[in-house]
This record gives sequence, C-alpha cells and structure tokens, in this order.
Amino acid sequence: MSAIHIATSWLLQTNNPGKISVLNAIQSLPDRAVTMVVQFKVFKKAAPNNKLTIYLGRRDFVDHVSDVDPVDGVLVLDQDYLQGRKVYGQLVCSFRYGMEDAEVMGLNFQKDLHLQSVQIYPPAGGDTTKLQERLIKKLGANAYPFTFKMPPNAPPSVTIQPGGDDEGRPCGVEYYIKVYCGENEEDRSHKRSTIQLNIRRIQFAPSKTGKQPMTIVRKDFLMSPGELELEVSLDKQLYYHGEKIAVNCIVRNNSNKTVKKIKLAVQQSTDICLFTGGQYRCTVASCETQEGCPINPGSSLQKTIQLLPSLDVNKDRRGVALDGHLKNIHTNLASSTLLANPESRDMFGMIISYTVKAKLFLGALGGEVTAELPFVLMHPKPDMKTLMRADSQVSVEGFRSDSIDAGV
Repeated sequence: MSAIHIATSWLLQTNNPGKISVLNAIQSLPDRAVTMVVQFKVFKKAAPNNKLTIYLGRRDFVDHVSDVDPVDGVLVLDQDYLQGRKVYGQLVCSFRYGMEDAEVMGLNFQKDLHLQSVQIYPPAGGDTTKLQERLIKKLGANAYPFTFKMPPNAPPSVTIQPGGDDEGRPCGVEYYIKVYCGENEEDRSHKRSTIQLNIRRIQFAPSKTGKQPMTIVRKDFLMSPGELELEVSLDKQLYYHGEKIAVNCIVRNNSNKTVKKIKLAVQQSTDICLFTGGQYRCTVASCETQEGCPINPGSSLQKTIQLLPSLDVNKDRRGVALDGHLKNIHTNLASSTLLANPESRDMFGMIISYTVKAKLFLGALGGEVTAELPFVLMHPKPDMKTLMRADSQVSVEGFRSDSIDAGV
C-alpha cells in the first residue's frame, strides 16, 4: 500500500472538518510525489594535502563466522594532482601484544598483517555495491570504488583497557584502511598523500543458542563422613550486553562442615594465541553474600543471585578486554569470540570467553568448593530491515586529515 493510500484511509476515519480539501489535494498528487526521506551516515577522511578523500558507509563490518562483510568504499581524487601516478589501498590487521611505552632496545610488541592490497586508480573494473553506486552518483566522475575482502579466520577487533598511568597505544587487535599515492605498491613514503582510517570487525550473537548451562560439584573430606554438593545453573546460555545473569545455586550439605558464605563472580578470559599459556583472567562482576548462611550439616539452601557484567563498573580496571574502540562510537566489554573450528585458532589475535564462578567458603580449616559455568556474552544481531538506507540525504562525518599516525 502506498503512502497516499495510507494517508487517505486515515483521513476518512477522522472527523476533521477540513479533511475534504486535504483529501482532494492528496488524491490529485501522483504516487511518486510522496517519498520517504531517510538519512544515512557516511564517514569521510582526506589526506593531509586534501588531494585524496575516502568515503565509507560504515566502520563496523560483521564477521558471520563462515564469511565476513566486504569493506566497500569510494575514493575521490583531484585529477590535476595525479600526473600519471597510481593510488593503492591496503587492509591491515594490527596486533599489539605489549605496551608501547615498554618498547626499548629495539623491541617491538606490534605485528602488522596486510590482509589485502588493491590498485584503486587507475581502476581495474569490477562489480560495485549499492552503497558505492549511491556515493559515486553524488560525488561525481572523480569517484572510484574500492573493495577489500577480509579472510574468514582473522580475529575480531579487541582493545585491552590500559591503566591510568599507561601511555601509548593500548594492546589489542585493530583494523585500518590505508590509501596512498605512489609510483608502485611499495612506495609508501609520502605521508601527505596517505589516508589511514580505523574500522572494526565485529560479531553478533548466533540465532541458535546452546543448552542451558548446569553443573554439579561434590566434595568429600578426609576423616569426615558425607559430602558437600553444589549445583549451579544459569537461566540460559546466551546473554546480551547490559542483561543481568541469573545464577541459581543449590547447596546440599551432607557433610559435617559448615558453609560460611557464598561468592559469585563473572570472569572474563583473554587468550593470547601468540603465546603458549598466554591467558589472562579478569573479574568483571561479583557478589558476596551470607544470606541463608551458615549452612549447617544436614541442611540445604537454594538461592538465585543476579550479576551484571558491565563496563560502567570496570572503567578504571587495567586489563579488561573491550570491543575494539573507534572515535565517537561507544564501546563495551568485549564480546565472546565465536570460532568456526575451536581447534584451529589463528595465532594472530585474542580469543574472549566468559564464565560464572561460584565458590563456597567453609572456613579456615574447611577450604572451598568451586564450580564454573561458561556462557556467551554478545550483541544481538540487528534487524536488517531497520538498517535499510535510502539515498535521499547523506550525513557526512569527517575526520582530521593530519592524524595519519594516530589512526583515528
């Protein structure tokens, strides 16, 4: 149904005295006269000499595990500047696994992987996306499309939150597009004709979720009859950022020990694939309670406790993994990493996982009883219908052209 028909139907159901004249005016218009104006955002960055400018329709590119969205954009050139030179583009994955201010005596804690290199001008031809067609139509004859294909096994963007006194670039995995002018592909020395713009590789939650997590841990004690049983379960396996996690704990005390208190925590694990045993754990949410305690021998307790892993309570904590950070884009705790094959891990990245850890404290002599449950923390997959963009208006966000080394 067209917009005219909808408006006409609504007016017929109202008692507005002036509706007859409005109806006559609407019905006299052709169908094509009513159009919806939808604004879409374009990211723009120019070289320091303002002779080269790139436009991207987005800076987040989705990793679907089996494949990744192509990185598509448009380059606008000043034809008088080229003088027979060529323009090349590169998609680079940068992996920093050590602090920049700790690089001394020639040490370098950063590795760059050039995923793809293409010649943008003179154009080699090829298919264009709808976004590129819209941008070329608006930017004119000096606009040339470029497309990079990310490999499916490359890691998502991750940033390790630095401490307050840390300087330099933080550790993590980041992606950026580099466009430069030169005589050949190896000619990269002209910073005034070089553009560098960071992008992100992200993952969304899968449509199918796994089984409800549940585990039972039993502990018996030397020179003591009976055992202590701890049953822990979550209400589901997949949680979205900002969603509370309901942890159900059942304690059955058939021993002669006494449970003094219960502690629950959400732990974030960052596995650095470059190193053997390079795993770092950080508590991002916790709760300690003595409600219902002590749990004496022969008694039991069932309790549900909610935890909320959030960046708001971890903003100043060094070592917390975050989703890759970009200018003017709000970030959050790093999402769980989805792998097509868990046994085949790329050495060039970081793998993020989450667990709920429940611990019973039995006093100085009794020790502890611990249970862990893994879960998945991600963003929901957006509704693609709401992301459809029309080419009526364009909102352009620009970036400073003198920030080549900053990588903004």
